[in-house]
Amino acid sequence: MSDAHDPGVEEAGAPPDPEVDVEALLTDELLGESAEGATSVEDLVGLLESTTAERDEYLDLARRTQAEFENHRKRVAKQLDDEVIRKVAELVEQLLPVLDACDGAIAHGATEVEPIFAALLQTLEKRGLERIDPAGSEFDPTWHEAVMHEPADDGQETTLVSDVMRAGYAWQGRVVRPAMVKVKG
Repeated sequence: MSDAHDPGVEEAGAPPDPEVDVEALLTDELLGESAEGATSVEDLVGLLESTTAERDEYLDLARRTQAEFENHRKRVAKQLDDEVIRKVAELVEQLLPVLDACDGAIAHGATEVEPIFAALLQTLEKRGLERIDPAGSEFDPTWHEAVMHEPADDGQETTLVSDVMRAGYAWQGRVVRPAMVKVKG
């Protein structure tokens, strides 16, 4: 080994050379300047400010991208939920003739249908089906479909549902089929 020592390289286990200016070497390497060029404090402050500005731009971009992703994720989740509700509502609509047939059979005295009808209705009600059976209540065109009309009694100011021709159904608060009713008033 020679006594000539490269100031930028230290041997393993050897103490640092006290004559080497480590700060100057690091500054020169970071700024891309030679050891002969002088770096002013203003240059360093300018470099720090530009680096900080660049960092802030990247941080802002990262935050905006994260917010856009969260909004996208929420929008897709809501669309999926809406699609599931719509598809289930379609299935419920397809089951309404079965419920109507059970209603008709029970109305004609077929008591053996009652347990099946009750079980089917109970299962659907647990999932969000509501039966609209408005006999005696005030007529509401969003929930009821008036197919017959009779004159009001003396002193009657509101239109009431006097008879239900066919029950209506709502799925999770949305009317799937309005109740077919006879109104008075």
